Amino acid sequence: MTGKFDLTQLEKPRRLSVTKLKQFYGNWHYPTSIRAGIGRINELPSACQELSFNAPLLVTDADLAALPMVKQAVSHLAGQGIHCQVFSAIKTNPCEKNITDGVTAFLHGKHDGVIAFGGGSALDAGKAIALMAGQTRPLWDFEDSGSNFHRVNTDKMAKVIAIPTTSGTGAEVGRASVITDEQAHIKRIIFHPAMLPDIVILDAQLTVSLPAGLTAATGMDALSHALEAYCAPSFHPMAAGIALEAIRLIKEYLPRATANGHDLEARAQVMAAATMGATAFQRGLGAMHALAHPLGALYDSHHGLLNAILMPYVLKANKKVIAKKITRLSRYLALEQQTFDGFFYWILALRKQLAIPHSLQEIAIDTRRADEIGMMAFNDPSASGNPIAFSAQQYSDIFKKAVHGEC
Repeated sequence: MTGKFDLTQLEKPRRLSVTKLKQFYGNWHYPTSIRAGIGRINELPSACQELSFNAPLLVTDADLAALPMVKQAVSHLAGQGIHCQVFSAIKTNPCEKNITDGVTAFLHGKHDGVIAFGGGSALDAGKAIALMAGQTRPLWDFEDSGSNFHRVNTDKMAKVIAIPTTSGTGAEVGRASVITDEQAHIKRIIFHPAMLPDIVILDAQLTVSLPAGLTAATGMDALSHALEAYCAPSFHPMAAGIALEAIRLIKEYLPRATANGHDLEARAQVMAAATMGATAFQRGLGAMHALAHPLGALYDSHHGLLNAILMPYVLKANKKVIAKKITRLSRYLALEQQTFDGFFYWILALRKQLAIPHSLQEIAIDTRRADEIGMMAFNDPSASGNPIAFSAQQYSDIFKKAVHGEC
């Protein structure tokens, strides 16, 4: 296959005029080089050529590897003289072994770059494989703590092209990967500024087959990023502004994208919002993520769904500090009741509209490990960005309320 990427084999979206489609088309250079627009997956060969990739490793998950979009990408590249192999041994919450096996595949195949293709798991794994391909230290030596990132041999890192197929994590513009330490039963953040992908392709066409439930959960993950970034106490007004607009886009378009996966306008706007949310959270995250990380590690639950369920409980716990900010946000969103309570009830209504469970017990999580989870959340790096420095006991109490649906 030497022509354009054959989008006809993907689920067909609602037809839009050429003029309408061009509204979602652009080249952005913040925070990295981003090619946004319907059909821009066709530019994958030129992106590889720009980075001098002749034999990249395409990292994805097993489900995507079996779908036409991945097979067509490999065929399209081969038609341009770029020969890549696929590595897909990636768990929903990628672990150290996934990265080690990926590095083995990278080195054995003598690859010269990474194409990270898929949802947050594949993107995080791809970035971590690109990092570790040239290192002699073990993975955990690069955990985001203190000056660990100075240990990285940046000259040996592989370059990355990131292609998201979901709209939630924003991992395509992240400088870190979240990897599960299965021995310690925790999620660790592997960080280096150079982990930021070199080129990102945002093509909402690749998301049209995503089921409604995953569209909702990943979209709520994007909302959690933007909302926690907006509420974080650190000084970064640029990130705060990006977060504000990302929340508006999610309010306007996530319900549409969930109700009709073929709505390309909604898909494109939510995809942009996800990228914006991850760009904004360099300002900080907070208690939603501090709790979601240990819960994901212990129960292997979907990260976006966990954030969606935890959201109102964390908002209520932070109310005394964030009420003014949330009131300002509610005015920007043009909510009917422009107060903290108005925003809070909008969140509850949005979750109900998107069929998000109200409590953690609805996804088989109980309170038996509440003290352990409280301590894990307290020690999670995301806790440092929360507007209130909660104790381990306070995290445990928030978790119990989320289990029982008491907000």
